[in-house]
Amino acid sequence: MNREEISRIAHAGHPVAAPLDDDSVDRLLDHALPRGDEWLLDLGCGGGQWLLRALTGRPGVWAEGVDVSGAALAEARTAAGRLGVADHLVLHHMDAADFSPPRAYDVVLCVGAAHAFGGLLPALAAAREHLAPGGRVLVGDGFWEGEPSARAVELLGDLTDLPALVDRVVADGWVPVQGHISTRRELDAYEWAWTGSLASWALDHPDDPDSAQALATATTHRSEWLRAYRPAFGFATLLLRPAPA
Repeated sequence: MNREEISRIAHAGHPVAAPLDDDSVDRLLDHALPRGDEWLLDLGCGGGQWLLRALTGRPGVWAEGVDVSGAALAEARTAAGRLGVADHLVLHHMDAADFSPPRAYDVVLCVGAAHAFGGLLPALAAAREHLAPGGRVLVGDGFWEGEPSARAVELLGDLTDLPALVDRVVADGWVPVQGHISTRRELDAYEWAWTGSLASWALDHPDDPDSAQALATATTHRSEWLRAYRPAFGFATLLLRPAPA
């Protein structure tokens, strides 16, 4: 079982591939799409959950997504057809870092996908290139809300605390206009959904040759979450606008 398939199964039991509940996702999208007729781009869209949520109930919004996973994009297309929003959705199967569209976007989204660009600031630099004048960027990334263990840093990288994260964003030329700090309930619900979906799939498919690997992956991830990074990890989703020149 490859990483793409593991990710697809593990994220199936949660609203989006990030530690946010339904209400938080809806509130952030309401702030990001105040007019209801924006062009939205998601860099690293996965199965298109953010795009589908943005399109549902907003008939004037147009959305594009970019991802390296063909299977995830196929799921997004199927879901868009089921929801009746397929004619407002365009998906690109490619590396988000290589995406070069002919237009600019009112909103660029990159939540939990900054690693595809090498970190938060490179992700913001990529988003800026695609942003129309007066546009917004919705970005989500992790931070340390406590002292991390050496193992936590090894697993998740050399993150900063929340004040330093915001300071870096501001110093990079952005103004935070809205945001959400994931609650402990959201963080735990996301991790339980991730490990639980993968474990349930393995138990429901005992004869599948990938079943043992899926269960082992769920077990390892759960142990690392509970013992290594749960006490220290936080997640912030920020709505940003470029600072005045």
